[in-house]
Amino acid sequence: MDGAIGLKGCRKIRGSQIRHLLEAKDFFLFDCDGVIWHGEKAITGAPNVVNTLIKQGKGVFFVTNNSTRPRENYVHKFCRLGFTNVNQEQIFSSSYCSAIYLRDVAKVQGKVFVIGCEGIRNELREANVPYLEEVDEPDATIYNCALPTDVKAVLVGHDDQFTFLKLAKASCFLKDPDCLFLATDNDPWHPLKDGRILPGSGCLTAALEVATGRKATIIGKPSRFMFECISSQFTGVDPAQCLMVGDRLETDMLFGSNCGLETMLTLTGISQMEEAEEYSRSEQSNEQCFVPDYVVDTIADFLPAFEELD
Repeated sequence: MDGAIGLKGCRKIRGSQIRHLLEAKDFFLFDCDGVIWHGEKAITGAPNVVNTLIKQGKGVFFVTNNSTRPRENYVHKFCRLGFTNVNQEQIFSSSYCSAIYLRDVAKVQGKVFVIGCEGIRNELREANVPYLEEVDEPDATIYNCALPTDVKAVLVGHDDQFTFLKLAKASCFLKDPDCLFLATDNDPWHPLKDGRILPGSGCLTAALEVATGRKATIIGKPSRFMFECISSQFTGVDPAQCLMVGDRLETDMLFGSNCGLETMLTLTGISQMEEAEEYSRSEQSNEQCFVPDYVVDTIADFLPAFEELD
């Protein structure tokens, strides 16, 4: 296949090489921010790529560590940005997968204490997983606040209303070794405009890990659980027939590697070619998992390949 398919190692591909890859794969997993959109703006050509893959009968899924919004809101965003054929069942966010894990895997018997945004609580409600409603008085401290005894899990996600009291309460709950400790993801930061960054869920999880001496179970990428959710809900999802497309080497490429998927780095987001090449030269075996199989400037590079397939 023009020397592209099956050759691991950070290869930039185009034209007929992409066409052969599209023919070889039946399922495509896309990260969202940095791959198909930037905030409220779709990456040029991305809606056409996604809509065309779906019309061709390919299995298309979206795997995002963003836990701040429920899947229903994602559907509205996809439609708003021109992705007209995306439905809720194709979206696997870290908040949704966390709710599924608590309900179907952990089978939690009790309430969940949430450090996170409304997106997490919404998905817990949809999955009928009970969580602790916070009703602390304005002057509450860890010395006088209520600590219910029926909390059986702590779930940490992105929380722009994070407080020291939340950290302290979670630490108290996790003193019980039978209380589950989960995190939607361990992303360290996210890019903002003008070179600013937004601390990610991984920062909050790390604080709680230090406070408790425990390690969180990570639900989102690069953990395998998101892929297990997909394969349990859609029949015939063979890792050999999947391509993971992302923009972050340490998250998206590692996720693909952990799940046995071929990976593609698009250069419209966080990681760039120089970083991928540096990992490819590394003698550390664990860093080889960060190396993409293929690299494209943007997923809009798929468009000429579609024309060849017509």
